Amino acid sequence: MDQQPDQKVVIIGGGFGGLSAARELEGARVQITLVDRSNHHLFQPLLYQVATAGLSPADIAYPIRTVLRHQENARVLLAEVTRIDLAGKHCVLDDGSHLPFDWLVIAAGARTNYFDKEAEWKPHAFGLKDLDEALEIRRRVLLAFEAAEREADPVARQRLLTFVVIGGGPTGVEVAGALSDLARTVLADDFRTIDPSVARIVIVERGDRLLSGGFDPKLSKRALRQLVELGVEVRLGASVEAIDQTGVGLAGGERIDAATVLWTAGVKARGVARTLGTELDRAGRIKVGVDCAVPGHPQVFAIGDIAHMVQDGEQAPLPGLAPVAAQQGRYVARSIARGGKPGKAFRYVDKGVMATIGRSRAVAQAMNGSLRLSGFLAWCAWLFIHIWFLIGFRNRISVLANWLWNYLTYRRGARLITGERSWDLLPVIAGHQAPKELSEGDGPASRG
Repeated sequence: MDQQPDQKVVIIGGGFGGLSAARELEGARVQITLVDRSNHHLFQPLLYQVATAGLSPADIAYPIRTVLRHQENARVLLAEVTRIDLAGKHCVLDDGSHLPFDWLVIAAGARTNYFDKEAEWKPHAFGLKDLDEALEIRRRVLLAFEAAEREADPVARQRLLTFVVIGGGPTGVEVAGALSDLARTVLADDFRTIDPSVARIVIVERGDRLLSGGFDPKLSKRALRQLVELGVEVRLGASVEAIDQTGVGLAGGERIDAATVLWTAGVKARGVARTLGTELDRAGRIKVGVDCAVPGHPQVFAIGDIAHMVQDGEQAPLPGLAPVAAQQGRYVARSIARGGKPGKAFRYVDKGVMATIGRSRAVAQAMNGSLRLSGFLAWCAWLFIHIWFLIGFRNRISVLANWLWNYLTYRRGARLITGERSWDLLPVIAGHQAPKELSEGDGPASRG
């Protein structure tokens, strides 16, 4: 540990990358300030379970201050970095104050990418990147069933019971499978007028297969087969041309009438990346070298979803996965701890990828694709690994107990419709009135 006590390390973001960097620097002779817009670390791989009423928000989130409470060289600020001044070596916070740094780790993550259609599509297609968005999806999904219970017109009712998931990556596949389980098992006996099991779930993917990023084609076919077994309609090679309040328009003129559209098709870097004045890729990610440092600025690092990094001997950048961010966080922490002295280039150790596809169904691969699992065995592996990597003993026990209860009883205990304006949304979802503009003082769905 070669650093002097007055060296200031600023970490932007308390996700997998930022938190891993902070924890790795425990005991180093540096003063760490971790800045995040939220007061909690979010276990994003399970965010879809909050959105589909499988888990409560507290099951997959943990206070950042609690994680770092025993780390004397670390403090936490609830704030947003609006600008980074590389020449002046400081970050500008949302209140206009300056936060100086000797070392900077940018791990601010990503947000939903609507591919230049944000103004038209975002009001009708809901992304899934944080707890607020997950709770809004949960509210919309459950309200769609409630509105269908009150709807006398069978055509309008079918629209309310149609859910479109755009994007066939791991999140899209997991959301579609969870929605099918919700409709066909969890809610099966909860209504008197409607039959939730007739709900139509459609997943739309522009590519020619599901799970195209990192999964073996054979596993993609198995995932497709398992989704079809769950009653999910899969549209491959289908491009979205329009999204509005009544549904989705596809290339070729096909129309899918739906009350709920979920967007899992892409992400882009958060806006703070643009304030650096350095080279970005098409998704707004910061281009970094093999040491995770911003070119020309060896004391500034970008990691995780906000970074575009191509390893030696590779052509494609590393994917935006939690293990990538966590390994990069530990790597840059060790670089800072040794004072920036040259070390080996970062090399991601790929331990495998997996996706769950509803109850007792999943696909997984490890050891560079040499080990491939699907079905119940893959699902058990998925359960174990996700519980293992959750932060906090309470969270692990809570999630395990919830999953065990859900599996044995076919019930989910997080089917709560929250938010001050939930009642007002019923006619909006039913298509009887246009969405109201939020008045001053109104906010998004509560975090209940």
